[in-house]
Amino acid sequence: MMNREIIIITGAAGFIGSVLLKYLNNKGIEKIICVDHLIGEKWKNLYGKKFIDYIEKDEFLKLIQDNKLPENIKTIIHLGACTSTIEKNTNYIIRNNFLYTKTLAEYCFLKNIYLIYASSAATYGNGENGFSDEEEKIFSLRPLNIYGFSKHLFDIMVVSNSNWRRKVCGLKFFNVYGPNEYHKGEMRSVINKMYYQIKKEGKVCLFKSYIEDYKDGQQKRDFVYVKDVASVIYFFLGNRKTGIYNVGTGKAESFNKVAEVLFSLMGKEKKIEYIEIPLSIRKNYQYFTQADILKLRKAGYKEKFHSIKEGISDYIKYLESSAYF
Repeated sequence: MMNREIIIITGAAGFIGSVLLKYLNNKGIEKIICVDHLIGEKWKNLYGKKFIDYIEKDEFLKLIQDNKLPENIKTIIHLGACTSTIEKNTNYIIRNNFLYTKTLAEYCFLKNIYLIYASSAATYGNGENGFSDEEEKIFSLRPLNIYGFSKHLFDIMVVSNSNWRRKVCGLKFFNVYGPNEYHKGEMRSVINKMYYQIKKEGKVCLFKSYIEDYKDGQQKRDFVYVKDVASVIYFFLGNRKTGIYNVGTGKAESFNKVAEVLFSLMGKEKKIEYIEIPLSIRKNYQYFTQADILKLRKAGYKEKFHSIKEGISDYIKYLESSAYF
């Protein structure tokens, strides 16, 4: 059935979007309309991909508002957003992340289109209320920055409206890494940054800890490989389940462990330097994230996630060849 439908991917030239596009192509799905804003060298992420049209994101919004999109669209995967966790322009973030998503969702409801949208682990804040994606717990979450709040705001709209909840699938991505993220600047994964620091300087700089429970470099994240993220999205495309789900491995790894894996795989002697956390982010720094993926498993997703070593090993092949997925 999916081969006969048109799928729209917003953020299709971005990190996750471009990997998903290739993943769907590999599954024989090519009737895809790509939506994005091609700034910088992001256009390179569309190399070798198959799709039937490309639309700039502002033009796409206008087509929605004017009700001029094709009638045979059955699914929209909304991955386009400002993903900067240090962006301070509240108006820009809310307009770009929340209001854009809200307009898109309202159109989907009107046209009976299945919507998958990207939420984020940033909605969990410092994790004091856990990392459960059960809907009744969403209202207790306290994001630490405006990016996380913009995602949280739409999550709240979904769970507060029973009609929306039955038609929408939200995916809370944890720390995603992998090929095609080169264009993200400071928002690249720490794994990407560590790799290039080792190549250039032969060392890795990690943050010191300011909490007794954590030694320097022992802060932990749930690092999830981008190919696994694409696999999860494909799963929801197939079964069209609704609700909000965590997308992570369910296992947190320390920054020290990630560095050790990189040094080992790159054949380099381990050299880690611990530095101060900048004052600008120290107050809101997360020491631990780990996805509770019980709900995802109960939904029927059975695929194995890459271990940190498996994921980094595969990623290094792309980094060393400057290849795109």
